[in-house]
Amino acid sequence: MARRPLPRILTGGTAPLARGREIARTAADSATDVIHPLLTIGRGLRLLAAAGRGRWAETPKDKRGPTLFLVAACLLVIGLIPYGPALALAVLAAAAAWQGRDRTPARTGPGEAESERLASLYEALVPYFSLAEDPSPLFAHGGDWERAFSEYAFDDAGRLTRLRIRYPAYFTDGEPAARARIEQLLHAKSGRGREYLFGWDEEGNRLDMGVLAPLPVGIAAQRWVTAPGETVLGFTDPDEVRRTLPVTDGEEVRDLPPVIWRTGVRATEPHLLAVGEPGSGTSSLLRSVALQALRHGDVLIVEGGGHGEYACLTGRTGVLAVEGGLTGALATLEWAAHETERRLIAAGRARQSGLPAPEDTRRPLWILLDRPGVLRHLAAAEGRPDPLSLLQVALRHGRAANVTVVVAEQFDALELLGEAVFACTRARVVLGPVSPDRVAAVLGAAPHSTPATEVPPGRGYARLGAGPVLRLQVPATPDPYDDTAAPAARQAVLDLLPERRGQVEPAAAEPVPAQAAPQRAASDEPDAPAGPADGREADPVETTAALPVAAPKALEHAGAAPAPAAEGEAPAATGGSPGVEAGGPR
Repeated sequence: MARRPLPRILTGGTAPLARGREIARTAADSATDVIHPLLTIGRGLRLLAAAGRGRWAETPKDKRGPTLFLVAACLLVIGLIPYGPALALAVLAAAAAWQGRDRTPARTGPGEAESERLASLYEALVPYFSLAEDPSPLFAHGGDWERAFSEYAFDDAGRLTRLRIRYPAYFTDGEPAARARIEQLLHAKSGRGREYLFGWDEEGNRLDMGVLAPLPVGIAAQRWVTAPGETVLGFTDPDEVRRTLPVTDGEEVRDLPPVIWRTGVRATEPHLLAVGEPGSGTSSLLRSVALQALRHGDVLIVEGGGHGEYACLTGRTGVLAVEGGLTGALATLEWAAHETERRLIAAGRARQSGLPAPEDTRRPLWILLDRPGVLRHLAAAEGRPDPLSLLQVALRHGRAANVTVVVAEQFDALELLGEAVFACTRARVVLGPVSPDRVAAVLGAAPHSTPATEVPPGRGYARLGAGPVLRLQVPATPDPYDDTAAPAARQAVLDLLPERRGQVEPAAAEPVPAQAAPQRAASDEPDAPAGPADGREADPVETTAALPVAAPKALEHAGAAPAPAAEGEAPAATGGSPGVEAGGPR
């Protein structure tokens, strides 16, 4: 038996069907708006007819005749009056419209379940907002909660979304511990799993609580519309910042409020510290910062974990080195210290001569360290120099030399960072599900919202200098070589990576004199392996992009002639930063 073909309307795609349904829905809505008055009058006529039948059934039989005669006389009089029938129909339509109106009573107060929830919340606050010596307490067991809660709102599930509380003037609202107790109680009683924002009005003795909308998750790394010296750390709530950026989210483009970190010689927060738990997204934040920094500067990366999280940046234009071992990290950080000093000397001499700073000192240099505490522990175990001690010059004088340091570490190794890191990193980020006390310990101030117990990667808080604590969602910037990451996010990172430099056969490394600054191999090849400063064998997990190093004599004596190059060693550039020749970047 031959099969009959399906009708074209079932085989031609879903677009015509969807368009037809949309047209039908629009026509139905328009028709409903037009005939709504007729429906109201018809409902009113039905109610009037039902009321008339009820009155007729209640009329005694001996009075029905005079009633009919009276009704007929009234109709006759109406018919004889000019415009009487028209006026009668208008009065009947008005009466029917009045009877057929929507009589659903407006909700003016909370329901029974909502009143019970407010009453239980009021009773829970009594021990914190009451004193035995108060003659007329605002909060008392069995008291009226309507006096204390002036405004409130609930969602469809019956949970609080907004609440305003009046509290007594003697409550110690200026103490962070007292505030934290109230906020923790309200968070527990109003429903966990959501983030609440608390606003304390100390002058008016009022506390406003509201539920925060979730921050956008899944925003992939992309080219942000920013000026040089501006870095997008992530996105926050619309009410916290006065600027928005166009963001591509899938196929949609929308404006989102960013957290902008400004760096450079005039920045007030020149360095950044990011802290989080494992898997919280600190490495993703560093990759996002590196991709943005490569647009206008050079980048050095030191990875203490040794997991190859930044292998995608090795050999890229603008990436001076990607180190994963102790030997390479020591040489890189020592070079960064000498480079910072060289930049300071060159800029100082230019200012004394009334000239602008040299071009190579104005190009930003970024030093990114992921988990440097591991390297410090390894250096102490092997009796090597402390890597973080070599970072002090860049931290303390990096702002004047246009050198920016970004450090990412986990909570369990914070004590290994040292005093210089905490003193010089005034821009802070905390990622992951952490308690308000730990957030306050890192940022220097407690957040105004309650941290959620379960958050996606990249979610946390940020504080720039002495500014407010902002909620933060870091853009998704995974390792593009990680097969477990989302393909769209990995492709977005690959699209932002600079081109690779040309690969040349690496030259042999020469030993570095003990009195000189640690140098890389003299070959101009970017990917040539570095020679250890003390003659030890390099770490096997080390991945390196070569660093041309300024002559040590030029660092010690500003403007002096460079020391003669050793045999087989290329002369070092005396006026350039790593990866930058005298005329500019390679």
